[in-house]
Amino acid sequence: MPLGLIRVDPGDFPAATQPCLRCGREAPLAFAGPCPECTEHLRSTMANEAREVDSGYVPKMNVTPNAVALKDD
Repeated sequence: MPLGLIRVDPGDFPAATQPCLRCGREAPLAFAGPCPECTEHLRSTMANEAREVDSGYVPKMNVTPNAVALKDD
C-alpha cells in the first residue's frame, strides 16, 4: 500500500485517562504509552545525531567453497 493513503482523524480517538507506561502517573492519552512529560524527558535525554562510524571490521572468510561451485564444465 503506498504511503499517505491511510487517513486517521484524531477525533476518532479521544484522549482517555490512562496510566503512563513509564512512570505510572495518570494522564489523558489517546493510545497507551508514555505521558507527555516522560515523552519530553526521553526526547531530551535520548536524542542523538546520526554519525558515521568507521569500525574497520573485516569479516573472516572461513567458508570453503563446495565441489559443485568449483566444478568446471
